[in-house]
This record gives sequence, structure tokens and C-alpha cells, in this order.
Amino acid sequence: MGYSSLAACVNDLEKHGHLIRIKEEVDPYLEMASIHLRVYEEQGPAILFENVKGSKFPAVSNLFGTLERSKFMFRDSLANVEQLVGLRSDPIKAIKNPFKTAGAGLTALSALPLKQSLFKSTFRKTTISALPQIVNWPMDGGPFITMPQVYTEDVEKPGILNANLGMYRIQLAGNAYIQDQEIGLHYQIHRGIGVHQSKANKLGKPLKVSIFVGGPPSHPLAAVMPLPEGLSEMTFAGALGNRRFRYFYDEEGFCISADADFVITGTVYPNENKPEGPFGDHLGYYSLTHPFPLMKVHNVYHREDAIWSFTVVGRPPQEDTSFGALIHEITGSALPKEIHGLKEVNAVDAAGVHPLLFAIGSERYTPFLDGRRPQEILTISNHILGKNQLSLAKYLFIAAREDDEQLSTHHLQEFLMHVLSRMNFRRDLHFHTQTTIDTLDYTGTGLNAGSKVVFAAAGPVRRSLQRTLPAALPLPKGFSNPQLAFPGVLTLQVEAYTTAAETASDVLALDKALQNTDLSGFAMIVLCDDSAFTALNINNFVWVTFTRSNPAADIYGIGSATHDKHWGCEGPIIIDARKKPHHAPELIKDPVIEANTTRILEGLKRQEQ
Repeated sequence: MGYSSLAACVNDLEKHGHLIRIKEEVDPYLEMASIHLRVYEEQGPAILFENVKGSKFPAVSNLFGTLERSKFMFRDSLANVEQLVGLRSDPIKAIKNPFKTAGAGLTALSALPLKQSLFKSTFRKTTISALPQIVNWPMDGGPFITMPQVYTEDVEKPGILNANLGMYRIQLAGNAYIQDQEIGLHYQIHRGIGVHQSKANKLGKPLKVSIFVGGPPSHPLAAVMPLPEGLSEMTFAGALGNRRFRYFYDEEGFCISADADFVITGTVYPNENKPEGPFGDHLGYYSLTHPFPLMKVHNVYHREDAIWSFTVVGRPPQEDTSFGALIHEITGSALPKEIHGLKEVNAVDAAGVHPLLFAIGSERYTPFLDGRRPQEILTISNHILGKNQLSLAKYLFIAAREDDEQLSTHHLQEFLMHVLSRMNFRRDLHFHTQTTIDTLDYTGTGLNAGSKVVFAAAGPVRRSLQRTLPAALPLPKGFSNPQLAFPGVLTLQVEAYTTAAETASDVLALDKALQNTDLSGFAMIVLCDDSAFTALNINNFVWVTFTRSNPAADIYGIGSATHDKHWGCEGPIIIDARKKPHHAPELIKDPVIEANTTRILEGLKRQEQ
């Protein structure tokens, strides 16, 4: 739909039964987030908080909470946009089918940003402290903007078509920020804004930043889209929203989105940082306090009918899961065209997205050999781990499509069983050590520092995965409560982690204790703090295993050895997925807030009856 504003979207959703209103005053400290989380868990509607304590502005969340609702909001434009993205990644399609793809070309042309100054009079000024001060988790360092669109321009090539629109979290207050004068920006240097800041720093110039909140739903979606090279986020927002991205520049030269509900303008000066965080993040843990760029606030604008837009980040699935599903709908076919031989890749949401990738690729090398082994898929894995945000992954499991054309990376347990049943553990693990991982991942040796591993599988089944626990499993002291997570995979409860040296000693003891046990039907053993929780379901398994381990430091194996600097083992693989002292704390809800949320939602249900 061509919504002209967030208010128009809210009204449309309410008219069609996709939105509820909460009229009772709700505290932005934890309560709003708690209500959002509860409604999202039930796959409920979008939520309009009419009465936010401490602020005159209403707030909306859970707009993208279900794929069904996301598709509803873009029901008139989704098909053309999918075609437009496909053309950008596969231009030959336009040559082969010019009449079929003509609509996408027209969509792109009609979606170019539109500069208009008549909107200037529609904005009023306010302050940072007057905005809804939403705090999502008890240990958060302060209120954050969680659904921002952060706009910057290239200082060497100014103008909107060379600009970047990204979604990076913004800390509004707390820590050492001067109230109403300073806010914090959290982003990674490889993002578009990081490139712009690097150029500004080199020239010794401040970087102008405009932060948009609200506006038509196509705008925040454009800010998170992994768009093909040369396709501007603002053009994409216009195509997706059936409404050109309207903008103007204020008296100080800052770009203003004319359809945004709020706009915060400010400057980032070279090498000026302040501590930002902690913040409850999408891995299910807090990202801790670190120095990040400081933004000095110039102006805070708002529309007359402004609605604050926010989301809550936490252990998946969350609203950003549905964001991801919609992005896959739009761009799912683009990446395989960029990486030859790749059939599909899935950043596993249940594991926090970045830690774990599943992929399927072609294995066409030396087809005349009888003994098939991973070859081409290793080349593909290097492409994947060098691609944009996929480069943040720690674990990549990749399979050859020729072994099972029906295999899907989205069926987590089936995919893991396929790979683990075919791997040669002496040969098919490939480590990348002393490298970079996600800034938000604290399993490594420091900020952005850790390791990666590729589990590659091509060829026939090597082991039949056992579907029952061994009758008698001789475990050494400190190991207990073995559980079968799924066929071929055990979880073992182990005493709390102390040191890497003690872990290595414990693994040797486990190896020795299991020497006379038939483990041929097992491919992996996960050491954890709570084996029953880890084995309870596949989502728990991938979350614990891959968010609490650093491959090079935490992977061991029964019968391990190193040959020509290549590590491998007879098997099973052992992963130490216990909490470590250097890990970030996990997100835990406040029980008092949860009780009040129950009261509010039960009252809302009674009103509806």
C-alpha cells in the first residue's frame, strides 16, 4: 500500500483487525517491552500504546510481527519489488524477457526520491528527553531507539542517491551522555555509515547524521534490506511503498525525511567516542559497554500526529525474525546468482542469526572419481564467509545438493543429521583462526575477535545415526545426565567451566572413559550447563551450542590428531557450550513486570469480550 505516513498504516491495520490499542498508561521502563514480547509470542497483532508514561507521544510496535501482516502492508507492491531486486542481481533476465520485466523498470524509475520543501511547515521541534524513553531489559544502559533509519551521505559525493540508510541502534540517554545534547551510535565499521565516517575522518570533517523514526513501513524495511550494488535504499523504499521517498534539507543542511514521524539531526566528529551499552541483543544476551561514536544533537523534529515506532530485541524468534522472513521473500533468489554453485543459504534465526549458517551447494568437481569428497563446496564456503554480513558467522555447515535434491537448510534437525551422517571428521572440518566475528558475540578472545569453522559434507552416508541413548554410558567425574538431543547427538551436563586447561583435561578423561563404548552411531557430543534444556528441542540446541562456543577454542573430539596442520578426530565431535566467565549475561525477564503484563493483557481480553 502507498501509505503516506505511519498513522495511515496504523489506521489501515486497525481497520482490518491487525492492531490493538492499549489505552492504559504504560511505563516505557520494561513494561512496554514485556507487553510486546508476550503479544509477539502469541503471534498477535500490532500494538498501539496510546498513553506512554512520561511522554506525550503514542508508540507502536510489532508492525512486522508476522509474515502475513508484513505482506498485507505491502500487498500492492511486493511482486514488482521482487522482480526489481531480481533484475539487479540478474540483468540478463531483462534482455531475455523485456516485456515481462518492463514493470520492474518502471517501478524503479517512478520510485526515485522526490525533493520537496513544502513539508517543512509540518514539523515541530522537541527534545530527546520528551521522546518515549523505552528500556527493554533490566540491565540495559538506558533507553534506545530500536527501529531507527540512520541516514548519512558520502562527504566526497554528497546527495541522496549516494547516501546510506541503515538500521543501527541509538542510545538516547544514560552512561556519560549529556541529556538532550548527546546520544550514542552503535554500528560496525563495514556498514555503509562506517564507510562514510571513515571518509569524513580522513578529511577531518564532521559527519552529518539524520535519524528517522516512523514514517511509512517501507522506510524501516529499506533500512535493513541487503540491497544489490547500485540500488539506493531510498529508491527501494519508494518502490516498496508505492510512494516516492520525499525529503528536504533543513537550514543547517541536514536531510529530513518528509514522511518520517521524528527526525533527530546531529554530527559525529572524528575520534569522539563515549561508552555505549549494555543492550539486550538478538543473540539472547547483553552486548556490553564499549566506546562507540558520539553524536552531538542539533535538532529533534516531529510531525503533529507523530507515532513513535519501536521493537524489542532478544533471543529469537522476535519481530526481527519476521523482518528476516520478509527479506527472504524479496531477495531469496539473489544470493545464489552472486555465488556460483550455491543453491541456498540460511542464517539460522534460532541461533541468533550470525553465529550459524546452513548452506547447500553444487559438488561437480571430478565427477569421474568413485570416492566423492567436499571440493567445490569448500570454494563456495569461502565465498559465503566473505560476503557482507555472512562474514560474521562462526559456524558454517554446508552440504552437496547432489546427495539429496530435497534437502532444505530451513529444516534444522534434518539438515544437521544429513551433514553429520556424511562427514569425515578427520578431513572435513576446516578452521579459520584468529579472525573476526560479530561485535555482539562475546565467545571469542575480545571484541570482534574469534574463529570460524566449516563442516562440509559430500558423498554417501558414513554412519547411521543412533536414535537411542547407549544402555550404559561410563562417564567420568563431573559429567552427568546424558540426553539424546536428536539422532546421533548427545548432550552432557558438566560442572561449571573454570579454565581451558581444565576443560582439555576433562575431555581427555571423557575420551578415556568412552574407549570401550561403541560410539559409531554418534557424531556430536555437546557439553553444557543444563543437558535437559539443551536437548529439549532443536531451537534450544542450536541456541546453546552455537552462541556459547568459539570454534577454535571449544571444539574437541574423540581420538583427535593433527596432520599437516589440519586438525581432525575419529569422532564424535565434542563442543564445549558451557557459559564462560568472559561471556555476556543472558537476558532474563523481571518477574514483577511480567505479573503486571499479565494483568494488563487479561484486562484487554475482557474488554474485547
